[in-house]
Amino acid sequence: MPAVPPQPGPPAAPAPPGPAAVSEPVSARRTAFAEGVDRLRVAATTEPGRLRIIGALLALLVVAFGAVTAWQMTDRASAADDVLNSSQPLSSDAADIYRSLADANTAAASGYLAGPQEKPAMRQTYEDDIRTAAGKLVTAAANSDAGSDSAKTIAQLNKLLPQYKGLVETARTNNRQGYPVGGAYLRAANELMQGQLLPKAEDLYQRENQRLNSDYADAKSFPWAATGLGLVALGGLAWAQRRNYQRTNRVLNHGLVTASAASAVVLLWLVVGHTVARAGLNDSYDHGVRSLNVLHDARIASLTARSDENLNLIRRGADTTKNANGDTVDAYAAGYDEQIARLAKALNNADGLADDSAGRKPVQVANESMQAWKDRHGVAQSMNNRGDYQKARDKVIGVGEDPTSVCFDNVDSALKKALAHEQDEFHQAASGGLDALTGLPYGAAVLAVLGAAGAVLGIGRRLSEYR
Repeated sequence: MPAVPPQPGPPAAPAPPGPAAVSEPVSARRTAFAEGVDRLRVAATTEPGRLRIIGALLALLVVAFGAVTAWQMTDRASAADDVLNSSQPLSSDAADIYRSLADANTAAASGYLAGPQEKPAMRQTYEDDIRTAAGKLVTAAANSDAGSDSAKTIAQLNKLLPQYKGLVETARTNNRQGYPVGGAYLRAANELMQGQLLPKAEDLYQRENQRLNSDYADAKSFPWAATGLGLVALGGLAWAQRRNYQRTNRVLNHGLVTASAASAVVLLWLVVGHTVARAGLNDSYDHGVRSLNVLHDARIASLTARSDENLNLIRRGADTTKNANGDTVDAYAAGYDEQIARLAKALNNADGLADDSAGRKPVQVANESMQAWKDRHGVAQSMNNRGDYQKARDKVIGVGEDPTSVCFDNVDSALKKALAHEQDEFHQAASGGLDALTGLPYGAAVLAVLGAAGAVLGIGRRLSEYR
């Protein structure tokens, strides 16, 4: 009989849900730092492991000491070099700019006062001063940062200087032709000089002095970080050698002794070298820069006094002011008295700062000439007050007997000589300070590498005993 096909049965009931599968937690991967710490912890449980750690730390400490020493002493040597070859010369140039402008103003007034009797040397002095000021401004501009306050001041001085020269030439031309208006032009030139040029030149001088003081501070700053690391390095090396002695009963480890000797040499060189350099820089400041500042002030005071002396006769009482007693006096006569008092004070300070006869003698000559100048000026002023203008003028410009111009020239010449001497004193002392730092950064780096190698070799010698 035919086969009967199977009949479909009822659908199978779904299997009851079983428990959900739970995945195994995946542990987070540990960081390299954590694994390194574990390895160090394990290594520290054995003597060879401890020796390797000690050797690495000692080498790192000695290298760090040498690197910090090289870095700090490079900075100080660079600052000392700036003091000697950059900031102080620029400060001196700024003082020369001021002095040249003041001297040009004095020469212009003297030439105007002399009129047809103006000597070619007097005119040449004016021209030389203008050229000196212009040249120093170019040098200062080249060594100033673009956009800085000093650069802006220099630009203003370069703009004002031609204006001043134009006023002086106009005054001179009118004076030669006998026109009284020349005096007005000379007064305008003097006001431009006194009101704008000289204050800006003084501002430039003060900024360069601040820069010089900053370089001095950087060069003399004690290297505390390097010194501290040096002491720590020597302490670590001493501890390692003591530990080695306690475990092996061997007094010396040649590698560690080499590392200690190298570190000690660097530390001693660092302290002694910086101390000598600091002493030289202090000497260059105390017996160089301070004296130079005072002498610059004295020379500027003498130039201003001479200019006021001339303008007193040129203006003939047209400009007045009130003195301390409230009396009306000639402005330039009062200005002369004020500047002579300033000159006397500066010379007294310069004499106290001079540390040898070569520096003291020109200051004393300047002081004697100043006293004679005051006496002769008093005579000329009396002549002018009596209305004897011609004799007073001759007494001032050098035509009459015992003129004040000779005294001024003597003061200026003596101060110039004193400045040259103090400049040499500064250069010698600052050069000595810089020389004390020469080679220290490189020497520290080389000795540090030698010391680190010694520490590694010394520990390696101990490790070889475990193989």
